[in-house]
Amino acid sequence: MSYMALYRKFRPAVFEDVKGQEGIVTTLKNQIKSGRIGHAYLFCGTRGTGKTTIAKILAKAVNCENPIDGSPCGECEMCRKISAGTSMNVIEIDAASNNGVDNIREIVEEVTYSPTEGNYKVYIIDEVHMLSTGAFNALLKTLEEPPSYVIFILATTEFHKIPITILSRCQRYDFKRISMDTLAARMKDLTEQEGVDIEETALRYIAKAADGSMRDALSLLDQCIAFHYNETLTYEKVLSVLGAVDTGVFATLLEAVIDKNITGAVSLLDEIVMQGRELTQFVTDFTWYLRNLMLAKTTDSSADALEVSREAFERLQQEAGKLELNTILRYIRVFSELSGNLRYAVQKRIMIEVAIIKLCKPQMETTNDAVLDRIREIERQLEGGVVYQAPVGVSQGAVSSGVQVKPRPQLPKAIPEEIQRIVQNWNPILDAVGQPLKSYLNGVRLSLGGENVLLIVTEDFIAEETLKNPENIEILKRELDDFTGKDVNIRVEKVEQGDYFEDSYVDLFKTLGMPVEYSDMETE
Repeated sequence: MSYMALYRKFRPAVFEDVKGQEGIVTTLKNQIKSGRIGHAYLFCGTRGTGKTTIAKILAKAVNCENPIDGSPCGECEMCRKISAGTSMNVIEIDAASNNGVDNIREIVEEVTYSPTEGNYKVYIIDEVHMLSTGAFNALLKTLEEPPSYVIFILATTEFHKIPITILSRCQRYDFKRISMDTLAARMKDLTEQEGVDIEETALRYIAKAADGSMRDALSLLDQCIAFHYNETLTYEKVLSVLGAVDTGVFATLLEAVIDKNITGAVSLLDEIVMQGRELTQFVTDFTWYLRNLMLAKTTDSSADALEVSREAFERLQQEAGKLELNTILRYIRVFSELSGNLRYAVQKRIMIEVAIIKLCKPQMETTNDAVLDRIREIERQLEGGVVYQAPVGVSQGAVSSGVQVKPRPQLPKAIPEEIQRIVQNWNPILDAVGQPLKSYLNGVRLSLGGENVLLIVTEDFIAEETLKNPENIEILKRELDDFTGKDVNIRVEKVEQGDYFEDSYVDLFKTLGMPVEYSDMETE
């Protein structure tokens, strides 16, 4: 006989076997015992929480010849037929592939015939939100007043897509996500029955990765058992199979972010990629790690409450002590936005690298929390004794008196001849430089940084990092030296978005009357 997946092999056959939905189970059992059975039910909830399973148990219970405390006996002929899928009384329909008006009209015609055996004809319509508008309209009248021997059970993961006219005709039951404790306990019981040796920490991680879905938990467990067949399933082995990352890596990454060590953080991501880890799962897990960091910072949560080991909890508390709450919230926001965008991204690694750089450099963002982070960084540096000089053109008296004086760029005595030639022939020089460097030089401003120093000014962070690369500086310098026949020094600077370029720099394009299209840098 072919192998059967765990979630199918151990699918509950009676209400007592259902885990995590005790309120719904109790209500349905009481309805069956009292004979107050509804004609239409709507089961709502996320995937793998037991909607279809309970629908099938309910279908057996209402047709069971010898129900036990509202639950099917599992022994009578009707229970066996329904379990085997051979009963004409239980009709399962997948609305994803049978969503047209004609499909529903067939059901409407069939309900006029009473069951040949048993008490009820039960129609289970899965993913009912996929029905077309016409199909919903065709179902309305029958759903409102079906024959006494017909029960409709509609199941959906997206109840908000169901018309209100359908909702008002059904008893609605919301299936909640199953807790990690319940998932772990159920998997422990099944692994004991299967003779599989697995560590408690491994079970807890699988339960966490399942995100409240029993089916997902059993599928992940099945995958891990198959990969390490006849071996003890350890925490490390589960991480390897699922492409996940140990929490110690998150602590190392956070240390690099706190130290503003972009190179170290990106190198760590490179190691994760080379190990073949799943990047989407990495982002999800790191966001969860930041959530635990937030709770360790703001509440009296224990290690058990955060689902981490005692050692990991102590490290969380240490890390939380190094960060302000608003900084942690900004980290969570950046990675939550990343998680939402990553699903459809082609270059996932690049997007994660950009997000990490955002964590290290709050000046890349203009949001309130990023600005607060920048202010806190300046305050920290001032407390450490870092001296900030007044801008060029602002007198110390003006600074000390608190008067805001608009700084004026220092004018050069004369523009060197070779610099003039470079400015006047800037576009031909860019053509000679070629791509991809040319694309980063488009839209920059040219100014003077001192005698015989060409100042290249940009407001783009990526352009600044690229142009400051020694190899790119050497390429551009070689081209300028060949063009002028002299040694030309180059310096790259960046102005913040919103800053006025002409307040701090001399615009050589304007000074020499060059018709150049400017970038987004503001002018007076």
